[in-house]
Amino acid sequence: MALRQEDIASWVDGYERAWRTAGTDTLGELFTPDATYSMAPFEEPHRGLGAIAELWEAERAGPDEAFTLRYEVVAVDGDTGVVRCEVAYGAPNRRLYRDIWIVRLDHDGRCFHFEEWPFVG
Repeated sequence: MALRQEDIASWVDGYERAWRTAGTDTLGELFTPDATYSMAPFEEPHRGLGAIAELWEAERAGPDEAFTLRYEVVAVDGDTGVVRCEVAYGAPNRRLYRDIWIVRLDHDGRCFHFEEWPFVG
């Protein structure tokens, strides 16, 4: 499947909506059942929806967590998109991340491989 920048942008928008939504029921719309999710390039990936759900619940403060997400899709090749993002958590911004995300989507637009390269400011 040859993705377009719009496909990756739509997935990132869905990711942000899911992060802002209580619970993890929407993860199945974003990720395949056997997806891998890496939070840093040398960390062991979390595998499968159950592991990703546990990770999300452990990492986020909840659906009311104060943050802003800005992003730009910088490259798309085949089933892979590269996204540069900036996430500012807290009010005022207590933590600032500039990340590179590598997102691989299947033919249904669900992610089967998510890899984050975080840089903390």
